[in-house]
Amino acid sequence: MIDWELVKKEHEKLSQKLSNSNLDKKERKDFQRKFSQFSELLDSHEQIVELEENITEHEKQLQGSDDDMKELFEEEIVQDKEKLKELNKQLEERLYPADEKDERAAFLEIRAGAGGQEASLFAGDLLKMYTAYGLDKGWDVSIVDEHATEVGGYKEIVLHIKGKNVYKHLKFESGVHRVQRVPKTESSGRIHTSTVTVAVLPEVDDVDFDINPQDLRIDVFRASGAGGQHVNTTDSAVRITHIPTGVVVSCQDGRSQIKNKAKAMKVLRSRLLEAEKQRKEAEMGASRKEQIGMGQRSEKVRTYNFPQNRVTDHRIGLTLKKLDIVLLGNLDDLINPLIEWDVVQRHQKSLLEK
Repeated sequence: MIDWELVKKEHEKLSQKLSNSNLDKKERKDFQRKFSQFSELLDSHEQIVELEENITEHEKQLQGSDDDMKELFEEEIVQDKEKLKELNKQLEERLYPADEKDERAAFLEIRAGAGGQEASLFAGDLLKMYTAYGLDKGWDVSIVDEHATEVGGYKEIVLHIKGKNVYKHLKFESGVHRVQRVPKTESSGRIHTSTVTVAVLPEVDDVDFDINPQDLRIDVFRASGAGGQHVNTTDSAVRITHIPTGVVVSCQDGRSQIKNKAKAMKVLRSRLLEAEKQRKEAEMGASRKEQIGMGQRSEKVRTYNFPQNRVTDHRIGLTLKKLDIVLLGNLDDLINPLIEWDVVQRHQKSLLEK
């Protein structure tokens, strides 16, 4: 049961906080967002109360009315109940809001885990899968940084993906992805199990996370490897080290050192904000290990079984017998159920409990 008096008091507190002229940009942005959410909640509640009172009044007026008036009241009751149903739906959406970062672009990081060369080859398979999925959605997919292996796979690769609702569709890809298949190098035909970790970070606005320029060490170097061959005649690639945390990001996406630096800064902001989020979650009993694990075979969000052409998402217990199609980038049958699952999860933690 919602305590609407408590909601009103919280709304008033937020209004008072916004009147403080000493707020920094981030604080003001956060308070404005929350104030807007509580304003919408109260508006929905007031409309619902008014409609419920109208319905009750019309139901009373039905008693003793002649046939013509009775028909009129019944029509109004039906209309009001339809409006009430829609308003209750809106209220529920506002009580259990979607992630405010859903509409943002994202950085998708793929890293080989357990399994040696086979893990790096599967990292390459996931790169193709996510790239195809993004292009099918009409998104812009570009490589920010890559570390290829001699066998044609990747030790690590970072993608920047821009478009409509990118983070909403990709955020559930974070975690350990396990593959079971017979490696091309395996002469005995024995099934090998390896893992790849995926991390999806929403792109961060400047006001979301402030970085002191004095905390940065910026190096330039000559781009190399697949995707960087067209720029390897100049020192256009950029490496940025955040000295307090030791976080290092690189970008060798294009010819322009300035553009590479700007994109590397975006990656750095996203990683530092995610690290801060993980730190706060760790204080409440969670940790980054619980999100993406350590790349061990036993820690997994999804399993790709090649001999059985099967892919299983372990969070929602969904198994599809069309791995070959999924790897071509047809991920909707996996991702859409995860989005629906997220709605249920949000219902377990309402806006009023935050």
